[in-house]
Amino acid sequence: MPRVAVVGSGNAGLCAALSAAQQGAEVIVLEAGGEPDVGGNSRYTAGAMRFAYRHRDDVLALVDAQDPRIAACDFGAYPEAEFEADLRRFCGGAKLNPLQRLLVRESRPTLRWLAESGVSFEPIYDRQAVLAEGRYRFWGGLTLAAAGEGEGLVNRERELAEAAGCQLALNAPVAALLDSKGHVRGARTASGAEINADAVVLACGGFEANANLRASQFGAAWRNAKVRGTALNQGAGLTLAQSVGAALAGNFERCHAVCMDTATPDFRDSAMPHIERRRFRRISYPFGIMLNQDGKRFVDEGADFRNYTYAQYGAAVLEQPGAVAWQIFDATGAKLLYDDYLQELATHWQAPRLSELIDQLPGIDRSQAMRTLDAYNASASGEGFDPAIKDGCATSGLNPPKSNWAMPLTEPPFHAFEVTCGITFTYGGLAVDVDGRVLDERGQPLRGLFAAGELVGGMFFDGYPGGSGLTAGAVMGRRSGANAAQVY
Repeated sequence: MPRVAVVGSGNAGLCAALSAAQQGAEVIVLEAGGEPDVGGNSRYTAGAMRFAYRHRDDVLALVDAQDPRIAACDFGAYPEAEFEADLRRFCGGAKLNPLQRLLVRESRPTLRWLAESGVSFEPIYDRQAVLAEGRYRFWGGLTLAAAGEGEGLVNRERELAEAAGCQLALNAPVAALLDSKGHVRGARTASGAEINADAVVLACGGFEANANLRASQFGAAWRNAKVRGTALNQGAGLTLAQSVGAALAGNFERCHAVCMDTATPDFRDSAMPHIERRRFRRISYPFGIMLNQDGKRFVDEGADFRNYTYAQYGAAVLEQPGAVAWQIFDATGAKLLYDDYLQELATHWQAPRLSELIDQLPGIDRSQAMRTLDAYNASASGEGFDPAIKDGCATSGLNPPKSNWAMPLTEPPFHAFEVTCGITFTYGGLAVDVDGRVLDERGQPLRGLFAAGELVGGMFFDGYPGGSGLTAGAVMGRRSGANAAQVY
């Protein structure tokens, strides 16, 4: 029986473990942390998974059709060509590489594999649909999430992996890979325990939690970015793989970074439940505007659905004076905010007049902020506003413009939320082929070494369509695990 060691217990690692076990392998999953750390970054997500689908039946095959709301859902279609086009927009329009084409092609089969294995999915009614005239209109090519969000996903994947015979070893950080004549044959933990295996799958994340590496790759300002997920993603997977000759790939100058409340707690504190920590994100900005300390707008808040901009706008906030900004909404926009905004710890101000709201914001240039708001309101007609589509409801004569959903801020009460940058994961990683094999500098596979998840370089470059990360982890996890089980 082949033996496979998986390093990391997030979505990618658990998919690799389950897939290898289904191929008849004996599997051990090595988790660097303790019980609260199982699930890695995946546990902090909303569980959304983007996949290509041709029609309604492709979606219905993955969900509980007994849900009475299903009959009222307009899922539309999200064909492979559209998924590919969405990925290309974050590659400067360049041709997709083999890993990206694999992600698109295997997205629906992989979700079907998860569903058939026992993972439950449900439509994202509250974040990806607008209820109008009794119909749920889904937007942005993203329709389904795992039941129970990220926490529900990894808990279920763990149950399935353990039921398939996989062993989970906690508090077992890997210190070295065991390399025998060019064949990776296991791992040595920090305690000195040797785990012998025919193949190793690295699925232990990137380096976003390592302040020194962030600073060296992205610039000194990134030391102050909030870490959205696990504190354990310190770049160990990169170091381990490079020690046996692995090559690097992808964009080491960009990362997934979103707007987060300035009150976001230090995620190394495990006292707060994962799902509560996730609720510090602030991504409803398309229905308002953002101001920096100089009182100026600095992005096109309506450039596209937030699915396609939120992973970049955290970095845009980090570039502002003081690395902060304020998201401003009136009562109309506030009705469209995610529930995340309403949590008790939100850095939130409210006032019956815009001038009184601005007076409350610490450190902002009040005069310039009022000029910016007046100019915005004068240029925003609000005609044709429709949150379910890119409505072309745009400002006139502003720089930067607001290209969609440009409603004037006129309805009291008015709201402001203070945000900064939260880093989610890094894009640069290991060079990996479509079989999940880690490659050396010559482009040749390193025997017995595979990778999956955020550690894979070359999947994302300048951003990504929301929900693609978990899908990429599952696609490469499934593939890596199955192929690792064939190594003897």
